[in-house]
Amino acid sequence: MLHERLIGTLVLTRYGACVLADRKKISEDISIPPRYLHGATDGDKVVVEILRLSTRRQPPMGKIVKVLGREGDNETEMHAILAEFGLPDEYPTDVVQEAEEIDSDISTQEVWRRRDMRDTLTFTIDPADAKDFDDALSFRRLDDSTYEVGVHIADVTYYIPHGSLLDAEAYNRATSVYLVDRTIPMLPERLCNELCSLRQGEDKLTMSVIFTLDRKAHVLKQKICRTIIRSAARLNYDQAQTMIDEAAAQTDRTPLYEALYTLNELAKQLRDERFRHGAINFEREEVKVLVDEQGKPTGFVMEESTPSHHLIEEFMLLANRTVAAEMNKLNREMVYRVHDVPDPDKIDALSSFVHKFGYSMKLPKKSTRDDHPAATATKAIKALLEQTEGTPEEDLIHTLAVRAMPKAVYSTHNIGHYGLAFPYYTHFTSPIRRYPDMMVHRLVAKYILNSKQPAAGAQQATFTDLEEACKHCSEREQLAVAAERASVKYKQAEWMEAHLGETFEGIVSGVTEYGVYVQLNESHCEGLIHMRNLGDSRIEDYWTYCEQDYCLVNERTNERIVLGDTIRVSVLRADALHRQIDFTRVL
Repeated sequence: MLHERLIGTLVLTRYGACVLADRKKISEDISIPPRYLHGATDGDKVVVEILRLSTRRQPPMGKIVKVLGREGDNETEMHAILAEFGLPDEYPTDVVQEAEEIDSDISTQEVWRRRDMRDTLTFTIDPADAKDFDDALSFRRLDDSTYEVGVHIADVTYYIPHGSLLDAEAYNRATSVYLVDRTIPMLPERLCNELCSLRQGEDKLTMSVIFTLDRKAHVLKQKICRTIIRSAARLNYDQAQTMIDEAAAQTDRTPLYEALYTLNELAKQLRDERFRHGAINFEREEVKVLVDEQGKPTGFVMEESTPSHHLIEEFMLLANRTVAAEMNKLNREMVYRVHDVPDPDKIDALSSFVHKFGYSMKLPKKSTRDDHPAATATKAIKALLEQTEGTPEEDLIHTLAVRAMPKAVYSTHNIGHYGLAFPYYTHFTSPIRRYPDMMVHRLVAKYILNSKQPAAGAQQATFTDLEEACKHCSEREQLAVAAERASVKYKQAEWMEAHLGETFEGIVSGVTEYGVYVQLNESHCEGLIHMRNLGDSRIEDYWTYCEQDYCLVNERTNERIVLGDTIRVSVLRADALHRQIDFTRVL
């Protein structure tokens, strides 16, 4: 704990200064000597470093290392979340300077080194608010039954030599971070939004996988190469979906409509084939918090995946697994994205739980990696998710099924990707926002493209160094996800502060010895109903926690509150600063 950094609020009194920690890793207030205030004032949110642990006679002592701003201010709280998870919120001056000095001109010599695809119909499909476009698709009909489809990825490592300041900063960050109201990019804006972004109407350098496909989406040929492209259209998912829908009713389609229609048909076949081979569909609607210009939450919307999302997803998956398989053939060092088989004990626990809802999971007696990719409980999990579709307990069981799975990570040791049912898989398609993709680009350049150009970032690291880099990137990814979730919880609690006393319907999402957690249906806000607020306030009730049955039992009435129950609640209190919501049960 010594020298650990915590986030808290500075309180000044006539007796001295102390910091009240936001997250109670330390139960006592942290004393701050005057010489360690460093300009902080009463009510400031600060980052404090622990210099002395508490003793019998003295409280813990620390020094303020950064002032974040006024407690409760949106900017302050977002920066506090970043600081809590050790994520940077600004770039060093020398890194920004190095980015600004990069030559944006593309030389004739560089064009000659690449396959020129600027005359091939190419476009991007991204979220409406996206600024960095790191992937594009191209389409060309070869004859009545075959098509050329290009998956074009920003050639980030062309601009960032291995070992440069930019490279070191990108490695340290390892990923872009997506909070509720902002993106903290892995690369400076000069690169992520300008030089590398595949913007409409601009010549861009790319690393590409070019496929020849037949009508059934079978890959007849494939080639990994450097290219130069020019995107003819920047579409968002809604626009692309509208065009796909309209194209289905057209007989005389424009080139872009024809491309979208055909690619969508191919993507559907790729998707169907993937699930036939054992992939598990963990895709769910996700809640998005809507905020105003000041960052205040204004409501929630559910984001669902449409065929336009699936179109992009399937071709990115195809490119990723193709690159992984090609590198594996060479038996060279490689960065894989791996997902292990689930723990049998966790699957058994899931089976026991869903049995209480009337669902049966037919499980094999033994789980082994040898049966990969359609091994172990795949069929049982897929059947369960299909059975629960559209039921009140669907979200809960889906969440528990995901929790039963190990996390996907980066590794030089390939064990395949269980969830996707791919024997070889990597991340190649998002180098603007993920450092592992940059590592893969360098390995592809070194071993497949035989690059000798230093600016292309030929990887010089050893196999051991790569494995260490994989672990680092996996850890940073998990921190970024945790920060994103924390920002969502903060906004949900902030929204609830304006809805005290209002009634909502939700589902019991957790059962503990001190109460139950409820996730509201519309906003997905989660809060706690303490045991004392579960029953009639006029009667003193006692509840028993039954861990094996995931329920609380009222000793007086024998009523059972079980995980997955639908329940009505009223908002008792909300604390955005601590990301906590308390409910009381509405009887």
